[in-house]
Amino acid sequence: MNNKNLLSALIFLIFTVTVTDAQDSSQNTTPMNPTDFKTIVLERPDLSGGEALMTALANRRSDREFRTENLSLKHLSEIMWAAYGTNREDGKKTAPSALALYPLKVYAIMAEGIYLYDAAAHELSPVVEGDHRELAGGFPAARTAPLNLVFIADYSRYRNTGNEMIDGYLKSPEIRVRFASLDAGHCTQNVYLYCATQGIKAVVRGGVEAGLTELLGLDGDHEFIVAQTIGY
Repeated sequence: MNNKNLLSALIFLIFTVTVTDAQDSSQNTTPMNPTDFKTIVLERPDLSGGEALMTALANRRSDREFRTENLSLKHLSEIMWAAYGTNREDGKKTAPSALALYPLKVYAIMAEGIYLYDAAAHELSPVVEGDHRELAGGFPAARTAPLNLVFIADYSRYRNTGNEMIDGYLKSPEIRVRFASLDAGHCTQNVYLYCATQGIKAVVRGGVEAGLTELLGLDGDHEFIVAQTIGY
């Protein structure tokens, strides 16, 4: 092969790889369009992606206007992992937890239904079918944004820890709320920083509508802590 033909072949190869990579990237961020209500198997997070930490901190902000289009599976997958995913073989998570008890349940409220995040399987398990975003809070954008995360404390995690002194300490309602709120704050900041690296909007909120915990079938051991609305 002469030099001219070799150069042409190299140009063609570079162009082909570049276009293929661009197509793959576009496919990875194409909004999901669920056709039925079933378990959503999430993608593994891209641990090499995103911006530098200091840039993410500089870009972190709260937004209150969102487009209605669904998040891509890539973005949904990485948001859930950032919020409360497992990052070690011993089951510990991306967010720290007081006494490492991990009392939170993270629900994803979307147009097609409400899901519970299963960190071990990295899946969203269906809980209640239908659009219940009106229960995600009085904040108007929560009713049309593609994703609302709701963090609910399961206080049964604070009993029978194997340490009588800690069990006695955790009988205090104030301590339980303080610890669960601390955990949820770490989770929502993880989501904020991830969104800042991806050009995704987010806002943390302190309320949901009455009836959400009942709809989810939760007992008195469960209490709402905080919500976060996310979208493009």
